[in-house]
Amino acid sequence: MIIYPAIDLKDGQCVRLMQGDMARATVYGTDPVAVARHWVAEGAQWLHVVDLDGAFAKTPKNREVIAAIVKAVPVPIQLGGGIRTMDIVQDYVALGVQRLVLGTWALRDPQVVEEACARFPGRIALGIDARDGFVAVEGWTETTREEAVAFARRFDGLGLSAIIYTDIHRDGMQSGVNVEATRRLCTAVSTPVIASGGVASWDDIEALVPLVPLGLNGVITGRALYTGTLNLKEALRRLRSLKADP
Repeated sequence: MIIYPAIDLKDGQCVRLMQGDMARATVYGTDPVAVARHWVAEGAQWLHVVDLDGAFAKTPKNREVIAAIVKAVPVPIQLGGGIRTMDIVQDYVALGVQRLVLGTWALRDPQVVEEACARFPGRIALGIDARDGFVAVEGWTETTREEAVAFARRFDGLGLSAIIYTDIHRDGMQSGVNVEATRRLCTAVSTPVIASGGVASWDDIEALVPLVPLGLNGVITGRALYTGTLNLKEALRRLRSLKADP
């Protein structure tokens, strides 16, 4: 299971939101490139980057910072936020971003996911942000009547590299991951699943480990790393220890 440190970008800074609310942002670093280097030094195999401004503006707003992060670190970048056209996908791929996360755009125009997967195999992930089990879009400001698991099934089999499932109520709250909702998604699709939202400590990582045989690929964590309730290096060591156990 991969632990994805989250680097959320707002006004060129590294922040964390509470339940996706831009008015409840805490700045954890004014130099996102330095933050990215720090997590790589701690052992991160991937970084999860979100252009928060882009998600709300519906177009990229932190491209220069993202380009600098890609150039500065040797690990692959998973990127979401403001990706609404195929030209933007192509631009980010050319920039060196390994994986692009499609969310709102996938709901508004589902055929683009199939097209993107065909044009950029292995580079496209589906982002499902759920509030009470229903898909939320437009930077989480709009909750639809689209049930999250049913939505995921629509795209299963297209060759997605992953489905990223975020429980909005738990995101940034350090209230514990929604293990059961993640389990339901893992058992419903064949695409690898990445859990997100609510990680507070190692206990939350450990609680997800039994889902790995069901298709869980990893977990995204942000605030817990920045506040120190989860130590990345130690968590990675513990994961290796679990894997080594007979």
